[in-house]
Amino acid sequence: MRFDNKTDSQIESWASNFEKAGRTDHPDYAAIVAERARRRQVKQKLSFELSLEHLKVRAIEGKFTTYGDLAAASGVEWSHARHQMNGPKGHLDTLLDVCRTQGLPLLTAICVNRENLGTGTLGEDALSGFADGARRLGITVGDEEEFHARCVEECFNWGRKQRT
Repeated sequence: MRFDNKTDSQIESWASNFEKAGRTDHPDYAAIVAERARRRQVKQKLSFELSLEHLKVRAIEGKFTTYGDLAAASGVEWSHARHQMNGPKGHLDTLLDVCRTQGLPLLTAICVNRENLGTGTLGEDALSGFADGARRLGITVGDEEEFHARCVEECFNWGRKQRT
């Protein structure tokens, strides 16, 4: 599959077509997501690779992490990372894609704001964004809070399995 002759817009459109068709488990989608993440990485200070590694470590530890800690994993201050983190095509949304195509649980479920680090709950906007990202990937969400709780459980179950 060639990407060198495709624009960013074409890559986005291609990925969107797979998502709309519910084909996010297709191998070509995984290749497209990898290329899209590579291209987005060029435009961001936050590292998808370092963020994913941080989320994996925290899941293995059975602990939540914060958006600020995720930024720090890339060596970026929160004040510089904040606007890259959220929204469609943002850092967290792209990490959902990467988790899905790598067969990982949706590890961004364990990333919360500092005030909710003890409870692991997401604020209203964050919960909505997380659920919307999952829906885009063809995942049935239902009740958003219950879905998030299930995803957190999947993350920590995955983490426990990595320890053995």
